[in-house]
Amino acid sequence: MAGLHLSSISALGLLLICGYGGGHLARRLKLPALLGYLAAGVLLGPSALKVFSREQLRQLEFITSIALGCIAFVIGSELQLSSLKKLGRGIAVVIVAESLMAFVVVAGALFWLTQDPVLSLLFGAMAPASAPAGTVAVIQEYNAKGTLTKALYTVVGFDDGFAVIIFGFALALAKVFLLSASAPLAQVVLQGLWQPLRETGLSFVLGAGLGGFFSLLVRREAQAPDRLIIIFWAVLSGVGLAERWHLSPILVCMMVGFFFVNVSATYLARDTRAPLQQVLGLIFVLFFGLAGLHFEVALLPDLGLVGLVYILARVIGKFIGVWLATHFCRMAEVIRRYLGFGILSQAGVAIGLALLVKQELDKIPGAGLIGTHILSTITATSIIFEIIGPLAAGYALKKAGETRKGGY
Repeated sequence: MAGLHLSSISALGLLLICGYGGGHLARRLKLPALLGYLAAGVLLGPSALKVFSREQLRQLEFITSIALGCIAFVIGSELQLSSLKKLGRGIAVVIVAESLMAFVVVAGALFWLTQDPVLSLLFGAMAPASAPAGTVAVIQEYNAKGTLTKALYTVVGFDDGFAVIIFGFALALAKVFLLSASAPLAQVVLQGLWQPLRETGLSFVLGAGLGGFFSLLVRREAQAPDRLIIIFWAVLSGVGLAERWHLSPILVCMMVGFFFVNVSATYLARDTRAPLQQVLGLIFVLFFGLAGLHFEVALLPDLGLVGLVYILARVIGKFIGVWLATHFCRMAEVIRRYLGFGILSQAGVAIGLALLVKQELDKIPGAGLIGTHILSTITATSIIFEIIGPLAAGYALKKAGETRKGGY
């Protein structure tokens, strides 16, 4: 099948049926189904059978954006304020602690290894970001419910926003090291910090605005198919406007769901989510299958010592942050023990930040190689994290006793 020329639609159909088979095989092996979807994508992609051309991958990128928007909406719709209050203020402390500790441990470990402050800062800036899709897919597959599940929805939903802010500080500081001789310190720092603060704040505002209009429309429609149409309108609008205004599609769509579930009656929120739950399986096959298509397996041998240290340091930093925060805030034992396992996935957001680093450093004479090195390493480590992350999340949910039959 190598070099087989199929239309984009036919190739997408082949990806769906292969992902379906891969998911069933993964379940038989007692693994999360999404690993089967990923494997199907890797098999059909440029790394193996080359069924999809790189041009076709570019044409299908919009599907990934829509799927991620739906997943973000699901996360937001699970974050009822009444449930968050039960978790206590400690969950906010956890988000801050696990993000900051991931940054500090990775930056410290890589500075010890390389003695390069710029490289260390920027790798540290990649570490806080998580990939919510992997964790949410496992939760949905196992139909998980409980204290740990609510905590996972909250942490993976909000830590990307905080990760973007940390990234802004780190990038600004890295530029200080690179430009200190040619640009005023205050100017570099202010320019670096304004962008992430603007992105995060406006993403929340746009999401709340769309969420308000979405809530009004849903209340007028009693039929499930009509509500599904409105959900996809909200997701498409959120993703499209976020990309147009350079905001975060994840935060925008998450805020739509968050706003809706907190201004609506419980029965309305449940009935509105129901039709989306029915198509989540399709969304996950498409999302992770397309993610697998983009995996460059050839990058793995080039991971190197820096990549291995990054992986280990990020895992250690996440666990230390969770442990410190949950003990300090006296949170539930199930969260103390298992939350760290559920927040290890990393992919799209981190790669996006790495691309931004490369774009910014390409503008600085002599710094382009640093950006290239960071982008290639983060792309390779994301492959590892997208494998171990869902496995660890599934382990945590099972050990917490929150898995049930009858997922998507």
